[in-house]
Amino acid sequence: MKFSLIICTYMRPIPLLRLLQSVQLQSKYPDEILIIDGSTNTETERLFQENKFANLHYFMVPEEHRGLTRQRNYGIERVADDVEVVCFLDDDTVLEQDYFEQLLKTYEIRPEALGVGGYIVNESECEYVGNNYQAKPDEYYFDGWKRKDGNRFILRKKLGLDSDCPPGFSPAFSHSRSVGFLPPSGKIYSVEQFMGGVSSFRKTIFRILQFSTYFEGYGLYEDADFSLRVSKTGMLYVNTAARLNHYHAVSGRPNQYRYGKMVVRNGWYIWRIKNPKPIVKDILKWHSITILLAFIRFSNTFTTAKRKQSFTEAMGRTVGWWSLWVNKPKIKN
Repeated sequence: MKFSLIICTYMRPIPLLRLLQSVQLQSKYPDEILIIDGSTNTETERLFQENKFANLHYFMVPEEHRGLTRQRNYGIERVADDVEVVCFLDDDTVLEQDYFEQLLKTYEIRPEALGVGGYIVNESECEYVGNNYQAKPDEYYFDGWKRKDGNRFILRKKLGLDSDCPPGFSPAFSHSRSVGFLPPSGKIYSVEQFMGGVSSFRKTIFRILQFSTYFEGYGLYEDADFSLRVSKTGMLYVNTAARLNHYHAVSGRPNQYRYGKMVVRNGWYIWRIKNPKPIVKDILKWHSITILLAFIRFSNTFTTAKRKQSFTEAMGRTVGWWSLWVNKPKIKN
């Protein structure tokens, strides 16, 4: 099964180098690697003058193709004709040695799969407790594994606002538990959405779908949008044996105010992709959770050391929520 790796990057040459060094050690090596660079300087380009990697093709995109979704679409257009699977990785990830081997094996075990996501192992805080465990109010339990719940989920449970779906599935009122809540069991789990920076898709899906250009720049939740649309046509899975680490490089991220505003507006967009005609109960739940999360972020101003970041993100969330009443996002395909 021939596969291509697309890495969209922006101003992160050092994290990108660490990722590519982990790709070099893979038990299965990509048939091609496409670096789609949206940087505004030449530091990343210089990286490839000093370091050589097999099957690598570098593209510095013009301004009109900058931004995560545009760069992904730019890369897809340049994938080789005989490639069967297209993989995407964030530029601040580092792979375990059999990542691609496990990912591709999933398409053999689940031949109906249109897409397969990997598993971020360094963000997993799970403990195996068996199948008869009774979770405490401050814990989340799934498939024999438990983990501590954060304050926002504890509050949501108390208020009857927690997700009623497994991780990777979105309830009718959105605000799901992400695939990060899946345990490191080594199993393959069915999902309807997963993280774009650790994803793969059959190349055939790009004949009918593209990443939405609604998501400008940083592209928060673009992965949920695309995977939800793919899941309407076929099956998606996460293989928790395809493991990697995510180190969340700070460079290239938006400021906290813009991030907070995007969380709300892009979150509303994703909700309506999944549920275009919500009933009153779902509308009330979506808005209640959105307001609750903004309040929690504001309270962090007094409870954490990062007071400025907490306050500005809370303001962004608040402005984003009010903006929905006068200017809702327009859904794009």
